Amino acid sequence: MSECVLIVDDDPVQRRLLENMAQKFGYAAVTAESGEQALRLLTQGDGPRIDCVVLDLVMPDLDGLGVLARLREAGSAVPVIVQTAHGGIDNVISAMRAGAVDFVVKPASAERLQVSIRNALSTSALAGELQRMKRSQSGTLTFNDIVTRSAAMRPALKNAEKAAASSIPVLIEGESGVGKELIARAIHGSGDRRAKPFVAVNCGAIPDNLVESILFGHEKGAFTGATEHHAGKFVEASGGTLFLDEVGELPPAAQVKLLRSVQEGEVEPVGGRKPVKVDVRLISATNRDLIADVKDGRFREDLFYRLHVFPVSVPPLRERPEDIADLARHFLARFGAEEGKSIRAITSEALALLSAYRWPGNVRQLENAVFRAVVLAEGPAVGASEFPQIAALASGAAADPQPQRVISEIDPAPGLVAIPEPFHIAPRISPDANPDLMALLDSEGQVRPIEEIEGEVIRFAIAHYRGQMSEVARRLRIGRSTLYRKLESLGLQDSGGKIVPESVSSE
Repeated sequence: MSECVLIVDDDPVQRRLLENMAQKFGYAAVTAESGEQALRLLTQGDGPRIDCVVLDLVMPDLDGLGVLARLREAGSAVPVIVQTAHGGIDNVISAMRAGAVDFVVKPASAERLQVSIRNALSTSALAGELQRMKRSQSGTLTFNDIVTRSAAMRPALKNAEKAAASSIPVLIEGESGVGKELIARAIHGSGDRRAKPFVAVNCGAIPDNLVESILFGHEKGAFTGATEHHAGKFVEASGGTLFLDEVGELPPAAQVKLLRSVQEGEVEPVGGRKPVKVDVRLISATNRDLIADVKDGRFREDLFYRLHVFPVSVPPLRERPEDIADLARHFLARFGAEEGKSIRAITSEALALLSAYRWPGNVRQLENAVFRAVVLAEGPAVGASEFPQIAALASGAAADPQPQRVISEIDPAPGLVAIPEPFHIAPRISPDANPDLMALLDSEGQVRPIEEIEGEVIRFAIAHYRGQMSEVARRLRIGRSTLYRKLESLGLQDSGGKIVPESVSSE
């Protein structure tokens, strides 16, 4: 989704002109005819998210300087570009002191306005990313720092906000790379424990023989190599939040001790003589189906119910494509600063490419792709050519959108194999059979000959690809000459080279 620019001007002609310019630049545009209307759009929670404001200084009632003052009082971080008819230096200085990031003189040229908007958005993204990183390190990250405008994320964020007001154990569920730790940090940073430690542990990265020592601590001499006392992650997080990432990877012995720690509020260090009291807010995360693990005996049922008190499900990135553009720009700002490159924008072609991809690795994969693009970029903007791997994967998915079915995957009924759209095979068992199914059994309940099935598949392929024999051969993964030989041997081709109708084929 494109960034949204709010245009505030009491002149309808000027508003329309600036709106057309912003849309031509590739941005979404929202207009307001007064300062009061602009403030309502900027402060109401259910309105469009505004990424930049082009504000006229001279307006009746509430003028531009008044709007800037009200925005500063509200703590708004939206970048504001002021426009003035005369370019008076005093007005410009006053506007910049009031919080404006740039100014343009009316009537603004398209080139000047485009540069100003692009710089304002880039500076805002960089400033936001730096503040987000600082708050993440200090444990004060909040839900406002999560980059999203997708409706699919609202239930997860709403539930997480409710959990932040309590000390209830939270289990964050979602695929790998969706940002489960970010949600956990926002819960911690929005709760009463935000001034206390946030300790994250990746349970899947700890060797089985060290899990208990790392989580619960050990005494000096408790085992070979224990040359000094180690407090453990529970004690480190006491008073704050302990985040157990990939909790489903814990071995059975550690699950038993974790259950006791959650129940009793104390831990037993390895080699210790008495338990140690701890006060932690426990947040867990998993990319596994823990209910299935409980049924299969891989995860303790009693521990599951202790952790699964307040579940929060985070959707994958493919279900919230509106977030791809915003996330890409934020990663671009961060990596551009880290790499010392003055990259100011990402092209619309690149954003279209990223939005068309399915992102099986979710936000983490997008982050790495943008990092690679920043390293490859040689100009002030990142284009589609800086994403060669994504382009190759996206084009491959577009060329073959239908997954191939394994012949042994018999889903609907005995003797039937499901055929994906757009293939429609006439039923051979009964007129009531599903037209999306190809029969493997004949009318007598016997398996049909392989030549007959092969002929039917070839006939469908020819019909589907409208007689383009090269494409048929490529899709069937056989040579074109082999295809013609099969047509002849199976009796699917007459002496003139035409395909024999189905009624003529042997059955």
